[in-house]
Amino acid sequence: MLQRFNEAWTQLVDKMYGWFNSAILGLPNFILALLLFLFSLYFARQLKKIVRRGVGRATKNTTVVNVVSNLSVAVFMLFTIFLVLIVLELDEAVTALLGTAGVVGLAVGLALQDPMVNLFSGVLMSVKQYYQIGDHVETNGYFGKIKQITLRATILMTPDGQEVVIPNKDVVQNPIVNYSHYPCRRIDVQCGVAYGDDLRLAQKTALMAIKENVAFSSQHPVEFFYTEFGDSSVNFVIRFWQNITSPAHYLLAQHKCIIAIKEAFDRKGITIPFPITTLDFGVVGGQRLEDLAYFKKSNQDARTELSLSSS
Repeated sequence: MLQRFNEAWTQLVDKMYGWFNSAILGLPNFILALLLFLFSLYFARQLKKIVRRGVGRATKNTTVVNVVSNLSVAVFMLFTIFLVLIVLELDEAVTALLGTAGVVGLAVGLALQDPMVNLFSGVLMSVKQYYQIGDHVETNGYFGKIKQITLRATILMTPDGQEVVIPNKDVVQNPIVNYSHYPCRRIDVQCGVAYGDDLRLAQKTALMAIKENVAFSSQHPVEFFYTEFGDSSVNFVIRFWQNITSPAHYLLAQHKCIIAIKEAFDRKGITIPFPITTLDFGVVGGQRLEDLAYFKKSNQDARTELSLSSS
């Protein structure tokens, strides 16, 4: 029993001597790895500042700047950890860590596929500057003013006061109309004149009404075109350009145009007709109402009663 204990103790002492020798021999590697790690911490701070300045030149979005800088530091520190393990001659640990990181990365990538797509879409939009907060845009079937842009979604405020949250990937992958990017917009107003009116006079009157009463861009002429023979009128469209700052401004321009044309037509005696329905009571058509036998008798009785009452 005592002999076995002595053998076990000897093996333990030998093993501890082996560890001590390994520690002494590995001390230079440990010091080198420690210095490498401390230097990496210092360089990571400098790298973050450098990345923030570089990304800040491309976009003013602070969220994008923070995400890109933090991601750069994380990648650098991950590379540093692998390098430290290699210096410590822990090759097996590096191999196991790489395998685990690959499996975990694949699982996380599949689970966070949509959020990651929205994230990179938000970064892309911030760098490209497709639009900015306060712009009036139309995308994915919604129109409104941009209230907020995050790395996940774009938030619109519709004209009726409702918030619409649209994922960034949908904004990137679908057409978008930015009404604020080019403020000068064309305003179309449609109207019609009676068939019996002078079409050239109506054209001249409408153009003068716009030029004298409505502000328009001097870079684009006011245009007038007759478009069709309608059911009860000859229809036309009048077009002019104006610097528009909001949807209400656009409606106000149409409002002033309609009032100006109506008042000008009234002064010139030009008629803006409304639909008229003609009732035809004949079997084959073309028969007037007063020619029907029933109405003839009614009119005759009415005249007889009128003559009796007067006598």
